[in-house]
Amino acid sequence: MSRTQLSIAIPLYNEGENVPELYRRLKLIVKEQNKSYEVVFANDGSQDNTLEELVRLHKLDRNVKIVSLSRNFGHEAAVTAALDNTCGETVVLMDGDLQDAPEFIPQLLSKLDEGYDIVYAQHPRRNDSLLMRLCTWSFYLLLDKLASYKLPMDVGAFSAMRRPVVDVLSAMSERNRFVAGLRAWVGFHQTGVEYEKQARFSGRPVQTFAKLLRMGLDALFSFSYLPLRLATILGLVVTVGSFFVTLNVLYQKYIAQTAIIGWSGPMLSILIIGGAQLVMLGIVGEYLGRIYDEVKRRPYYIVSARIGFAKD
Repeated sequence: MSRTQLSIAIPLYNEGENVPELYRRLKLIVKEQNKSYEVVFANDGSQDNTLEELVRLHKLDRNVKIVSLSRNFGHEAAVTAALDNTCGETVVLMDGDLQDAPEFIPQLLSKLDEGYDIVYAQHPRRNDSLLMRLCTWSFYLLLDKLASYKLPMDVGAFSAMRRPVVDVLSAMSERNRFVAGLRAWVGFHQTGVEYEKQARFSGRPVQTFAKLLRMGLDALFSFSYLPLRLATILGLVVTVGSFFVTLNVLYQKYIAQTAIIGWSGPMLSILIIGGAQLVMLGIVGEYLGRIYDEVKRRPYYIVSARIGFAKD
């Protein structure tokens, strides 16, 4: 039996309103490609009618496959679940809110045909709020400066990959994942194609500021040891500063014969040193928390149902 030529992996969380339109537009695109295909939806514990809509589509089209998670594990876990359950020679990864337009898939695939193993969509222009654009820009700038290797700017999930790349990503067992970063880390021959990210088709964004912040911290601490080095440097700076303050105190007392009056100086020193220590402890705690997650070895996600796969 020949392998499926094209897999489309899509994580979903509370996207019931978008699923019918997403499928309609995807169907038009895959027909044009004239390839054997599958569409693998990962339902990330949705609380709306997302699963019901997916089951309805599966009954109409057996190429629609569903991986339903037992609860909401988060976007990166749903992305991983979708990728893990694909079997195509080429895999397109995209979000399900239609900000990643299906009509752009042929451009990714055509670029892949030029000999690349990974082609990702870069979107320096986004149809988001000013605050969201500012936060996104700040995140990528910070990650670019702190990461231990070069990561592409302004990228998300939207990409096309060959099967060997997907197999490597699926073999990675780490829990605190940033798939766009891992995709860059694995190497291979990759490039970006500029794409203007679209506005949501329907509904409200499911990624809250807290979730985006957690994702950003996972990316930062997964791909950079610089915060730990900064903590060390900060400790050295405070130590050296304290040494010179001590020399000044001794000079004022024994040479200049000037009495040191008041408590503001000592209190300021205590506050500075205490604040620096708390910052360093917080940074170390972020890394220790992630190490603790890895040591527990819990499953990254739990599947409650698989619909449309050969063994089901």
